[in-house]
Amino acid sequence: MPRITRDIVIPDDEISLEFVRASGPGGQNVNKVSTAVQLRFDAAGSGSLDAGVKERLLKIAGNRATDEGVIIIEAKRFRSQEKNRKDAVDRLAEMIGKAAHKPAPRRKTRPTAASKEKRLTEKKRRSEVKRFRRAGAAGTE
Repeated sequence: MPRITRDIVIPDDEISLEFVRASGPGGQNVNKVSTAVQLRFDAAGSGSLDAGVKERLLKIAGNRATDEGVIIIEAKRFRSQEKNRKDAVDRLAEMIGKAAHKPAPRRKTRPTAASKEKRLTEKKRRSEVKRFRRAGAAGTE
C-alpha cells in the first residue's frame, strides 16, 4: 500500500502487477525469467483520488494512459523482478505526487507605465520608418 502524501494512500487492490519477459540484453536469463513488470492503475476508477488529482494525473501520464483512464507503467531496468516491481510502484507514486500538487492560479498583471511607453515609442519609430519608405518609393518612380 504505497503512501503518496499525508492524505493519499493507494490500496494494493487498485494496483495490478503482471510479470512479463523483458526484451534486450541479459543472456539466457532474459529468455527464461519474467523479470519485467507491467503495472496497471485504473486512475479514472480509483476511489483514493479526488477528481482534480485524477485529471492532472491523466494529463501527466500522457501516452501511458489508455482512453479508459488506465495508467500502464513498464519497468524493466533491473534484472530482478522485485527491483522492477519497486521501480514501477515508485514511478507511479512519483506521478501521483506531482498530480497531487495543485498549481497556483494565474494572477492577471498590468503592464508598467515604462513598458507601455517603450511599446508606443517603438510603434512610432516603426511607423516613421515605413512612412519614409513609402514617401521615398513614390518619389523614385
